[in-house]
Amino acid sequence: MAKVKTALVQMTCVADKQQNLNKAIEKIKEAAAAGAQIVCLQELFTSLYFCDTEEYEYFKLAESIPGPSTDAMSDLAKSLGVVIIASLFEKRAEGLYHNTTAVIDADGSYLGKYRKMHIPDDPAYYEKFYFTPGDLGYKIFKTKFAQIGILICWDQWYPEAARITALMGAEILFYPTAIGWATSQDAATNTEQYNAWQTIQRSHAVANGIHVVSVNRVGFEQNGAMQFWGGSFVSNPFGTILYQASHEQEEIKVLELDLSATDRYRTHWPFLRDRRIDSYEPITKRYLDND
Repeated sequence: MAKVKTALVQMTCVADKQQNLNKAIEKIKEAAAAGAQIVCLQELFTSLYFCDTEEYEYFKLAESIPGPSTDAMSDLAKSLGVVIIASLFEKRAEGLYHNTTAVIDADGSYLGKYRKMHIPDDPAYYEKFYFTPGDLGYKIFKTKFAQIGILICWDQWYPEAARITALMGAEILFYPTAIGWATSQDAATNTEQYNAWQTIQRSHAVANGIHVVSVNRVGFEQNGAMQFWGGSFVSNPFGTILYQASHEQEEIKVLELDLSATDRYRTHWPFLRDRRIDSYEPITKRYLDND
């Protein structure tokens, strides 16, 4: 399919898991009513962003995948005829957890999952306490409407992840995300951080000649100490911003993407053709020491 209507759902979350799930379901229905064929939710949409602290209690939020949330999403996808990208806290086994995104096809079938590969450990983002790094590798999913690649939040900063997923045949890169500003920061720092975040993802679109859809949460969490900056956006295959959400409001946006643009941009800017794969072995090293 040359054209596909994608939707991003940027929303706030509360402490009650079922309330967040119900809210997401209603917003997916709104997106479908507006013509969406693929709907992407933000990272860990069924809860507050609990990784701001290290608390054993929060492991109770995790669930199996497939499991209750994917069952609900499967029923919804089937009834609406839409693809759903759902980011969840996965309990794989006792004491083993992942930050995982499930993909549900338009007929309600569960296509599989991607486990977040890059796990941050920064102030207010203590994800290494909760999540084991992904071990499924990079993935693409052949949905009814497009062949899509999923990467999650911190994965956004790594060109290798985007490149590999694109080389596997992804026609669109989706990034469910949870990132924000500390409320103690000044406006200049906030602007610089957001611009860097958006720029690195736009560069993935350019380097790989594919659309990028990045969906972030919004609102104050951590008792008001963290403002998730929203700003969800869609980039075309040459880095042009087709849509950018606000930094403060919940939003649903449906946008038609012309997937045939990939061939046009890749033909005129043949980065894939001119790759010197014979010279890239050093990239597998942690650092290139002189010795």
